[in-house]
Amino acid sequence: MTTAILECISTLSISAQQVRRLPRLLEGSITKMPSTVKEMDVPRLFREPYIQTGYRPTDQEWKYYFLSLFQKHNESINVWSHLLVALAVSMRFVAFVEAHSLPLEIISFPLYLYVLSSLLYLMCSILAHLLQSKSEMAHYTFYFLDYVGVGTYQYGSALAHYYYSSNQGWYDKAWSFYLPGAAILGWLSCIGCCYAKYHFKRPYPFMRKVCQVVPAGLAYSLDVSPVVHRILTCYMDGCTDKSIWFHCLQILFFLIAAYFFSCPVPEKYFPGSCDFVGQGHQIFHLFLGLCTLSQLEAVLLDYTARHELFSARYSPGYTLINSASFFILILSSAGSAIYLQRKLKKKLGKKEL
Repeated sequence: MTTAILECISTLSISAQQVRRLPRLLEGSITKMPSTVKEMDVPRLFREPYIQTGYRPTDQEWKYYFLSLFQKHNESINVWSHLLVALAVSMRFVAFVEAHSLPLEIISFPLYLYVLSSLLYLMCSILAHLLQSKSEMAHYTFYFLDYVGVGTYQYGSALAHYYYSSNQGWYDKAWSFYLPGAAILGWLSCIGCCYAKYHFKRPYPFMRKVCQVVPAGLAYSLDVSPVVHRILTCYMDGCTDKSIWFHCLQILFFLIAAYFFSCPVPEKYFPGSCDFVGQGHQIFHLFLGLCTLSQLEAVLLDYTARHELFSARYSPGYTLINSASFFILILSSAGSAIYLQRKLKKKLGKKEL
């Protein structure tokens, strides 16, 4: 017995020493990581307009790019902004599920899929910005994955708006084409972004932005139409619906995000001064995250307050079909991205020869 106790104490002592050493081990592994480099030290594919420093060197071990989560580089804010939003979405939804004892049943399927689509686009974005510097192939592959997440999130938002946020007047006119149209435009949005990434080379021409923005803009215009109709109706009727304010915020934040996605400001006017903080794409990430959080809050309020409307409109079979189409969209988008990725792999292989 005494021997066993002494062995236990010895083991705990060793473990305590290891724990005390852990910060120094982590610090040592991070300080040994390669320093960031200037734009001229990385291939043209990895250079961003007006961003002159803070690039991670290519062709390092995968471990380096994962650990660069804790390194200061010009993608750090892009990674951490969406990582924090993903944590906030997860915590808010878990709290909602616990508070309302939310069951996994027909009425809640679109809500679960919407939250899943939000987390999916955020995680795909995190992986893209964290790991794309590994190689040319990794750069394209992870951004293709990012675009699959974007298309999926668009359709997940459409499901939530359709089932929980639409007024009867809008529903009577748009129910037959809204979700099929949202699915098709979500897929086209993914394809447009993937094709633009695949086809155009730096310095990117204006046409590349058109291929990205036009399908995504059409998808968003359709996806948000039930919310816009409800806001206008509410304004004319003088309603006091609390979720309306969150719907207004999600639209406002998205429009600001879209502007900074489309225009390289403010770095265009201060080259080299926004390398680590203040890039337009970072501001885009921040406002897109705020858009997602506002949208989530609005959808949760609508879900809580509009159960009777859901039951009166939607049959279980129809809801199951629309829920299944969510996964069909993921497979279609992923298949299209994989097709372009394989074509790209052949092209890069020929270039190496």
